[in-house]
Amino acid sequence: MTTPEAAAPLRQRRKQTRPQELLDAALDLFVEKGFAATRSEEVAARAGASKGTLYLYYPSKEELLKEVIRHNVVNQIAEGVEIIRGFQGTSSELLAMIIRLWWERVGETRASGILKLMMSEVRNFPEIAQFYVDEVTQPCDRMLGALVQRGIDRGEFRQVAVEDVVHALIAPMLFLVMNKHSLGACAAGAKLDPVAVIEAHIDLVLYGLEPRTTARAAKQSVRAPARKHA
Repeated sequence: MTTPEAAAPLRQRRKQTRPQELLDAALDLFVEKGFAATRSEEVAARAGASKGTLYLYYPSKEELLKEVIRHNVVNQIAEGVEIIRGFQGTSSELLAMIIRLWWERVGETRASGILKLMMSEVRNFPEIAQFYVDEVTQPCDRMLGALVQRGIDRGEFRQVAVEDVVHALIAPMLFLVMNKHSLGACAAGAKLDPVAVIEAHIDLVLYGLEPRTTARAAKQSVRAPARKHA
């Protein structure tokens, strides 16, 4: 039998985990049904909470989505900035690592569904669109721009239009996410191997950015570790 003393800490732990449970439920439902079609009470029910509890933490569905974005994407960008700031290796190694990490922490996770939402529904929600641009798109562009500029300044990359290169870096990643949440999820022959595509992307990018005289064979450190076969 649970004593009152034991029940109190249990309730406290549940209270501490409640925001995360609501965020997870919201993300899953937004991706499954769409943002517009998801009702707040559905999110609360999925998380095992009341609608009043949901509004206690997140006063509107729009604020709930913003927090979902902060928790799953904005925080990853902040971590990426810190990684770039403290990295001691070459810019080629750094760029390859950042691209792989992004897929591991966003592309392969439930957070990838946020990108699907932004592309499919955000036009109808201008406030959310602006929030996403301010909190995700622009910081991500600045982060990758700083990385490319680092390589230029150190003589590791040739002179390029940094802003255009940043867009070229991001586009294939968005394509992989959209494939994952559309044709790749349901059509035979449409599913891609994202790891293989990412490695091809890294190869194409780096040997386009590096000075023309760089010997390709000398860059073995940038290669991905060998994949284990089952």
